[in-house]
Amino acid sequence: MTAMPTEASPGLPRGRSLTRDDLDAMPDDGHRYELIDGILIVSPAPRRVHQRASFRLSVLIDATLPSDLELLPAPFDVALTDDTVMQPDLVVARVIDFTERDLPVAPLLAVEVLSPSTRGIDLLLKKERLERAGCAHYWVVDPDAPSITAWALEKGSYREITRASGDEVLEVDEPVAFTAVPADLVRTSGS
Repeated sequence: MTAMPTEASPGLPRGRSLTRDDLDAMPDDGHRYELIDGILIVSPAPRRVHQRASFRLSVLIDATLPSDLELLPAPFDVALTDDTVMQPDLVVARVIDFTERDLPVAPLLAVEVLSPSTRGIDLLLKKERLERAGCAHYWVVDPDAPSITAWALEKGSYREITRASGDEVLEVDEPVAFTAVPADLVRTSGS
């Protein structure tokens, strides 16, 4: 199954962009429902390697966070506008910016772990929309490569600041001092 932008599905309004209210009416069926500029994005549950990489990366990042920042895994809404509500795989923001329901501002860091069904959406749509919203850092983990690419917002545009693959060490200073080896995020305990 491929994550597909759709303008309308059965039971959804036709002829207009979708809103947060429409998103709130989606079923709790194991799919991830997001809106980007009023277009519904539906993604299936992620693969095991995706979840392994996401979990291990979250543990590494969380260990480096100062007390004024918080990391949350998906599903947790980042509500940039009424018609753009995303759920990055990992999101880091100032504790005071979160509400109990969502993050109503651009995060400091958004991380996406690529899946075959979401690769294009994560690398194009989400990246562009987070850039436009002012998300300071955007990282993409490709568990199949394995690799991590980190971008930082400079003068309103993302610039790749570093990339590491396989057993190379990824080192970043912002938004927190952090190192990771992409291959370690996906290795099974027996390999």
